[in-house]
Amino acid sequence: MIQFENAPKKATNLTLNAKVLEMAKSMGMNISQTVDALLAKEVERRYWERWNEDNKEAVAAYNARIAQEGLPLAKYRSF
Repeated sequence: MIQFENAPKKATNLTLNAKVLEMAKSMGMNISQTVDALLAKEVERRYWERWNEDNKEAVAAYNARIAQEGLPLAKYRSF
């Protein structure tokens, strides 16, 4: 898992939909905190999406090996 906790904050400018921003403020939402959390989730999702794409050949080879040879320690399983 990617660790974003305790990272320093950095000021930035965003352009947001004015109506959405107005409603969010009227609901008492912390805009910076909300955007930060949602952006972190999207960055993590894209990270793993890219990781899966970059490693799909290795994962396929491993799965094929397991399908052919079985799990390495299967004889020690008690279930």
